[in-house]
Amino acid sequence: MGFLDAIPNKHSLQDSSSFLNTTTVIALCLFFALLCACIVIGHLLEEHRWANESITALLLGLCAGVVVLLVSKGRSSKILAFNEDLFFLYLLPPIIFNAGFQVKKKQFFKNFSIILMFGVFGTIISFCLVSAGAFLLFKKIGITTLNIEDYLAVGAILSATDSVCTLQVLNQEETPFLYSVVFGEGVVNDATSIVLYNAVQSLDLSNIDALTALKLLGTFLYLFFTSTILGVVAGLLSAYIIKTLYFGRHSTDREVALMMIMAYLSYMLAELLSLSGILTVFFCGIVMSHYTWHNVTESSRITTKHAFATISFIAETFIFLYVGMDALDIDKWRSSKASAGTSVSVSSAFLALVLIGRAAFVFSLSNLLNFFKSAESTKVEFRQQFIIWWAGLMRGAVTIALSYSEFSDSETTSTQDSALMITSTIIVVLFSTVVFGSITKPLIGAVLLRHAKPTVSDATDIASLEDLRLLFLENGDPSDGGNNQPSPKASNLRLLMRYPTSTAHYFWRKFDDKYMRPMFGGRGFVPYVPGSPTGAQDETS
Repeated sequence: MGFLDAIPNKHSLQDSSSFLNTTTVIALCLFFALLCACIVIGHLLEEHRWANESITALLLGLCAGVVVLLVSKGRSSKILAFNEDLFFLYLLPPIIFNAGFQVKKKQFFKNFSIILMFGVFGTIISFCLVSAGAFLLFKKIGITTLNIEDYLAVGAILSATDSVCTLQVLNQEETPFLYSVVFGEGVVNDATSIVLYNAVQSLDLSNIDALTALKLLGTFLYLFFTSTILGVVAGLLSAYIIKTLYFGRHSTDREVALMMIMAYLSYMLAELLSLSGILTVFFCGIVMSHYTWHNVTESSRITTKHAFATISFIAETFIFLYVGMDALDIDKWRSSKASAGTSVSVSSAFLALVLIGRAAFVFSLSNLLNFFKSAESTKVEFRQQFIIWWAGLMRGAVTIALSYSEFSDSETTSTQDSALMITSTIIVVLFSTVVFGSITKPLIGAVLLRHAKPTVSDATDIASLEDLRLLFLENGDPSDGGNNQPSPKASNLRLLMRYPTSTAHYFWRKFDDKYMRPMFGGRGFVPYVPGSPTGAQDETS
C-alpha cells in the first residue's frame, strides 16, 4: 500500500518522538471513515433494486478522490496507491475462502460440469477473441507500440470476470443455479486468466507452434489439478489435527485461529509453488466447511461463520473503495497524453470485445450442453443464458491488478500507450461495475423470477438419495441377495449414464461415510468439551 503526499503534513499533529507518519495516520483515518460510511449507506440501501454495496463503495471512492484532487489543487488525487501485492496477498484470499466456506456444496458440484466448461474453455475462447480483436482494432485507432505479448496480455486481462461483485448482485437463495454457475465460473475464470497471463509472460512468442500450444495446455492442467489438490490436502489436514488433538477442551480460540491460519497458509503455499492460490483457498474452504467446521465446538462454529463472513465483507468493501480512489490517478491520466476521442475509442473497443467475447462462449457452450441433455427441465433456458452472460460482464480489481502488472513498468511499450491501456481498463471496470452491476438485480427480477420454473437439476426424475438407493437395489445391488438379478456393474454403469450427477453423489456419500468421516470427522462428530453435554446436533451441511 502506498501512502502519498496528497494531504499536507502537519507537524503540529506529530510529536518528534513518534514513529508514525502524520500523512499515513490521516490517510488511514479517512479511509476507515469511508469504510464506516459504506457500511451505513449499504444498510440503508439494503432493499434498493438498483444499488448495492459494491457500487456504493466505488462511488464513495470516486467522490473521495475528487475531494482530495480539489484540496491538493490538482497536484494529486491519491490517498492510497494501487498495489498488486496488497490485493492478491491480503484482500482477495479471505473473500475467496469465505465463498468456498459458505457455498452450497450440493448445488455447486451439481453444476460442476457447466462451471468447468465456462470457466476453462469459455475463458480460452474469450481470450482468443479479445486478443485477436485488440490486434485488429488498436492499429486503426493509432496505437502502434504494442507487441504480440501485449495483445495476448490484453486478452487475458479482459477475460477475468469480477467474482467479488458477483457475490453482491446475485442471491444464493433466490437464484441458486445462477449463483453457483456464475460465481463458480468466476473463480475458475480468474484462475484460468491468471494462468494464461503468466503463460504469456513465459512463452517464447518468436516461435509459436503446435508444441507450444500443447505445453500451454499441459501447464494449465498441471496448475489446475495441483492447486485443487493442495487446497483439499490443507483442508483435510486441519480437520485431522483438530479432530485428533481436541483443541476445544482447552481453548476455542485455538480452534478458530488454526482454521484461519491454515486457510491462509494454503494460499501462500500455492503462491510460493507458483500455483493458483485462488483455486487452492477456494477448495480449502469447501473441505473445511465439510469436515473441519463440524469438528470444532459449538461456540467455535458460530464464531468462525461470522468471523469469516465479516472479514470477507470488509475486504470486499475495501477493494471497491480502493479501486474508486485509484481511478482518479491524475498522474496516470496525464501520462497517457491521449485525446478524449482516443480514450473513448480504446475504452469502447475494450467494452465491445468484452461483450462479444463473453457472448461467444456463453450461448454456444450452453447450447452444446443442452444438445446432450434429453430432459427439457435440465436444459439451460435462453433467459438463464442471457443472465449468465450479463452477470459475467463486470470487471474488477483482478483486471486492474493484471493491467498494472503488464503496463506499469513495460520496457517495450511507450509510456503514453501503457498509461492509456491502464486508464482505459479503469474506465471499463467503472462502467461495467456501475452500469451492469446496477441493472443485474432488476434484470433478474424481470427476466427470471416472474417466470420462475423448478431449479435446474441433473436428477429431475430422482427425488432423493433414498430413491436412488432403491433403484440400485432393484437393479441388482449385492444387498438384494437375488441370484437372478442383473450384475451390479451393469446396473451401476446404466444409472451413471442416465443420472451422472446423482449417481456420483450417491457413491461419494457411501465412500465419505465409510472412509473419510471416521478419519477426518465431519457431520455427526461431537467434539469433547469438559463440562458440556455431548450429542450436539449439527445445524448445516
